[in-house]
Amino acid sequence: MKKTRVIALAAFSITLLASVQSCKKDIDNEPVPQEFVADNSTFANFMAWSLDATAQGPDPALGGMAHGGNDSTVVRNVYFKNGQDPVNGTYPIGTVIVKHSANTGGTVNEHTAMVKRGNSFNSNVGNWEFFVLMPDGSIAADSAGTPMRGANLMNGMCGGCHSAVSSKDFVFSK
Repeated sequence: MKKTRVIALAAFSITLLASVQSCKKDIDNEPVPQEFVADNSTFANFMAWSLDATAQGPDPALGGMAHGGNDSTVVRNVYFKNGQDPVNGTYPIGTVIVKHSANTGGTVNEHTAMVKRGNSFNSNVGNWEFFVLMPDGSIAADSAGTPMRGANLMNGMCGGCHSAVSSKDFVFSK
């Protein structure tokens, strides 16, 4: 009788272990997203993200136009959602980067972002989509109410500048 109980308990344990193991999520087989389309929630609380770069003063790489490029008092903070690093030299789809450029005089206070969208979106610039944000992280709109986002934001100025660092997957700061 005792031997029967031990065998039954062992069989039950093996069955239970097998069923629990089969429910385990297989991380290696997670599908890689083909496209990530950002919305306002994407940028929420960006100032609490990983601060990965800070620069101050004029930056010749900015051509004097973007991000307060010629202003000696501008501080540029660059935040990476989840501290994302490139993987084998390329940022994964869904990578989100926000830059806040501001000076103490208040003449510069810009919030810009780029998101690795994927799915051959803006393939000339590494599948990145560019954004202008409001201080709360929502996507800004122009005077006609059109969201300020896309491949050709600012008549292609964003992508044009970021093309200078195509070898770093179009990202200046990491």
